[in-house]
Amino acid sequence: MDRLEQFEKMLADLQAQYADTAARMEKLKAQDKTRTASYRQLMGQKLTLGQMLETYRVYGLLDP
Repeated sequence: MDRLEQFEKMLADLQAQYADTAARMEKLKAQDKTRTASYRQLMGQKLTLGQMLETYRVYGLLDP
């Protein structure tokens, strides 16, 4: 696997993780569990993943 393929795979994984995290947060929110440790951990993870995806956008590697 060459370097470009590795970057593309990383981007796809980040996007999948972000979507999964957001879905898990929505599930907890629907159960009114927004004050739980699990929800807060997911929020931190979502923010981290979002920042990583934003870096891809800044460098023009991801559509705005």
